[in-house]
Amino acid sequence: MNYELLFDALKSRRIRIAVTGASGGFGRSLLVQCRDIPSLDIVALCDLNTQGAQDLLQELNYGKEATVCDDAASTLDAQAQGKTAIVADFNLLDNLELDMVIEATGKPEISVRIAVNALQRGVHVGMVSKETDSVAGPWLNNMALKHNAVYTTVDGDQPANLLGLITWARVLGFDVIAAGKSSEYDYVWSQTSGELDYCGRKVDAKALAGHWALGEDVKHTLAERKALLSMLPLSATPDYCEMNVVANSAALVPACDALNYPLCHISELADVFIPLEEGGILTQTGVVDVFNCLRRDDEVSFGGGVFIIVRCKDDATWEMLAGKGHVVGRNRKYACIYLPYHIMGLESPHSIFSAVLHQRSSGSTQQAIHAVMAGYADRDLKKGELLEMGGHHHTIPDVSARLLAKADAEQVAPYYLLSNKVLTRDVAAGELIKLDALEMEDSLLWTAWQESWDMEH
Repeated sequence: MNYELLFDALKSRRIRIAVTGASGGFGRSLLVQCRDIPSLDIVALCDLNTQGAQDLLQELNYGKEATVCDDAASTLDAQAQGKTAIVADFNLLDNLELDMVIEATGKPEISVRIAVNALQRGVHVGMVSKETDSVAGPWLNNMALKHNAVYTTVDGDQPANLLGLITWARVLGFDVIAAGKSSEYDYVWSQTSGELDYCGRKVDAKALAGHWALGEDVKHTLAERKALLSMLPLSATPDYCEMNVVANSAALVPACDALNYPLCHISELADVFIPLEEGGILTQTGVVDVFNCLRRDDEVSFGGGVFIIVRCKDDATWEMLAGKGHVVGRNRKYACIYLPYHIMGLESPHSIFSAVLHQRSSGSTQQAIHAVMAGYADRDLKKGELLEMGGHHHTIPDVSARLLAKADAEQVAPYYLLSNKVLTRDVAAGELIKLDALEMEDSLLWTAWQESWDMEH
């Protein structure tokens, strides 16, 4: 793809955008790249921390004057003067002339309102808040179509990147057996010391040497590795959310409720994510899943990247490709194609250009639910408890994630619909949290979920 030709219209077009949740890590990475793209005009930044947003622009030497605005008149005046308006109230964005809103608050109930406000006036929405998309993505897609706007996940985050890889393969006629990503952080082993480093936490893992190579019994090797590293976190809530978005976008289903999370090397992916009867771990195909990247300290990272497993349909071709270093399974029936990077907002302008210049989503226009990220009670939860979401990974204490096929999710509450809701009844440890256990008053996210589910029934 020649991107200069694809987006040739940028030479004569300025694109007006607003970024919400602007002072977060994603907002920063997007703004860093926008500095070098003359056609992008940052009309507004929305963040409760207005001083943080202002400081960020100054730190980045943005080169455009910014001003904090607290009412409609001042925001309009800022745009008229060519300044970036910094606002705490997202409703003030409705006063501005915009082509697209990039939504990155990570707060589902607020996020869905921001998206609705934009779409209803024909402004495109790039949804970075995957928490919102996992609950309301199909509903917001439907709304966008009704208002001649684009609703999309954005390049640079794994859901859009993986959907790009899946659809690239499908257009080329590949049979996609599985699609997935690595979890956020690698498990890095030192041959010298025998220690394994995970996010700065080091554990003695000398015994890994005996299980470093994938044995003939794949499941046995994976089980041994998992047992040796069981003291470390081996799954992460955001992964379930991202795979939920991909499943809905690409009409795939979860490999299993807990996802498999094998500890494996990049070179093993085409031996692991294949059908059980052929030596792998999958009980069905056409699935989403996640792996934990196990590597030596002198090996390259997967970079939080994405992969697909495809079926090999010509022995000679794939033998040749294996000789060139591509990841082909030992039985030569499957191959792994992957993108070893995840560079966040640095890549997201492509999605802005696609939406504004071509009226095309970088994600999907799917309006169907194929998977539901559910909340699983890790302890007895009591009536009246607040399920408060927080932390870097946007988790709910004592509630872990599961990813269910739609057929198994009747009356189950999506995980991020639980966010900051009060329980109306007790939920026993080991139960999935149901919709009737939540206080839903004034929840637009609940409306979105109801209508999405009802659209298909």
